[in-house]
Amino acid sequence: MKVIEALRIAMRALAANKLRSVLTMLGIIIGVGAVIALMSIGRGVEKYVTDQFAGLGSNLLFIAPGQISDGPPTLRANPVRSLTLADMHAIADRSLVPHVSAAAADFQTRVTVSRAGKTVTVQANATTPEYPRVRNWKTTVGSYFSELDSDERQRVVLLGADTYKDLFPNNEYPIDQIVQVNGMNFRVIGVMESKGGGPGGNLDRSIFMPLTTGQDRLFKQKTPNGEYRVTVIYASIDDSANIPLAQEEITQLMRERRGIKYLDQDDFSIISQNDLIAVFGDILGALTIFLGAIAAISLLVGGIGIMNIMLVSVTERTREIGLRKAVGAKRGDVLIQFLIEAMTLAAVGGMIGVALGWSLAQVVSTFFGEFQAVVGADAVITSLVVATAVGLFFGIFPAFRASRLNPIDALRYE
Repeated sequence: MKVIEALRIAMRALAANKLRSVLTMLGIIIGVGAVIALMSIGRGVEKYVTDQFAGLGSNLLFIAPGQISDGPPTLRANPVRSLTLADMHAIADRSLVPHVSAAAADFQTRVTVSRAGKTVTVQANATTPEYPRVRNWKTTVGSYFSELDSDERQRVVLLGADTYKDLFPNNEYPIDQIVQVNGMNFRVIGVMESKGGGPGGNLDRSIFMPLTTGQDRLFKQKTPNGEYRVTVIYASIDDSANIPLAQEEITQLMRERRGIKYLDQDDFSIISQNDLIAVFGDILGALTIFLGAIAAISLLVGGIGIMNIMLVSVTERTREIGLRKAVGAKRGDVLIQFLIEAMTLAAVGGMIGVALGWSLAQVVSTFFGEFQAVVGADAVITSLVVATAVGLFFGIFPAFRASRLNPIDALRYE
């Protein structure tokens, strides 16, 4: 009953100075709002990046030439010896690597693509027919090239979503239209669905053609033995549980093919899709916590503001405190009253801050298309608990000071 009465008195005291109470809560509001907004945006970025990597394909392994340096895995390597199309065929052979369901090769370079006076510079992906299956990437118009197109080195090309928009601004039907790739005519046979950004940049600003066509007619990047060079090989594993085993099998196969001796270091790298997701997830998770911690400094500022105002309130209400003590109120009653006032300021400010942070997160989500901020229940609860705890901590000294007042001196206070 004492707590309820103290809460009633505290609310009445805060309501008597509405503007001062609001200004006191402002530090808590800004602190909690910043924490909620930054953590929500950080988690949204983490989810967005994870989804982008997941969209690369199903249970993927990336095989690249050279050794990838320590740090976030990328497809930048220090080539010791190029990968070849024959390496891809060996990896795709289920008698050699039983857990590989499909494999694809990709040679990447920059090219200029022109049509009707419009010219764009994009990434060319000279690939194999299994590429869309391995990368889980479909066409929105037309279809991917076939084995026959690859065998006959047909000059056919598929356009990325942004490349299509640049070359066909009026949404013209692109199938069987002619575009020039580095000055050579190619027939458009399809448009790939939009993928957005990825590890290699904007995946939609690209074109796709048969690897054999690209290497024989455009790039002419072959090994001294006449084999087709590739930038990266993708291997799709039949089950996520088999990824570590498949990685070992591919490693052993590649070492044998490249004649690497027992104690020698690999001159190639194998990175799993899960490795990419885990590493970038850890980095973004740590960044989110760091941003949240910086924003939490505002809570300390808000707590200091609460202490300052509570000390002013104790001074202003000295006669009230003396009167309450004179009619029988104990030190504990006064202490609880002022603690509840401080905690109420912090808790109400925290709730307003949560609403503000959620609103900011939604505004950011609205302006950035596919990106969606993630407002977690744990962040909301933690922020409210911390805000209330800040109010309690910074309210202790003013409350203790009020409870220690001598009733005789307090009643004589002018």
